[in-house]
Amino acid sequence: MTTSAPTTPFTEPASAQRLESAAAALAAHGFTVEILDDVAAARARVRDLIPAGASVFTAASETLRRSGIDQDINDGGRYEAVKPRLLALDRATAADDIRRLAAGPDVVVGSVNAVTETGSLVAASASGSQLPAYAGGAGRAIWIVGAQKVVPDLATALRRVEEHALPLESARAQVAYGQPSAVNRLLVLNAEPHPGRAVVLLLREAVGF
Repeated sequence: MTTSAPTTPFTEPASAQRLESAAAALAAHGFTVEILDDVAAARARVRDLIPAGASVFTAASETLRRSGIDQDINDGGRYEAVKPRLLALDRATAADDIRRLAAGPDVVVGSVNAVTETGSLVAASASGSQLPAYAGGAGRAIWIVGAQKVVPDLATALRRVEEHALPLESARAQVAYGQPSAVNRLLVLNAEPHPGRAVVLLLREAVGF
């Protein structure tokens, strides 16, 4: 009788050693990486990293919502917040304006669904609205990532998306929008060619999906 391997505990925070391993691999691929204790530290660091008056787009993210970073940016008055401007536009008549605003802010702030110990970031999306800014459209990208999102490799990252993040996001979307989510678009960032553009704030605690 064959016993299948146990499912990876995708909610379990990575050890300090694995966080350091992921951080080193990301840094070797051109990402700027900081390991922080918790969301409170990330919240303060994000404020330090973004100059007042910058246009900032916050991607839909449980990490941002639960940490208070989304509210800081969109309601705080310190930045030129993009999301409130998007929500005020009519999707039928201003689709091009919405697309352009989301794709090219000074700064995009969000999270990803997985970080590999081999130095890649994986972000899944139903609409794809945040992905152009993530990939290079934004002048700067800042990702806040809980320790439970660190996985050994890309294959495990994709499994984390399908088996863990998608069901949780689908449940949230069903309540919020009346329909489930889907992995319609998938972005894998293997390296950052522009030094200083992409910042990954790796947390020692678990947060988000």
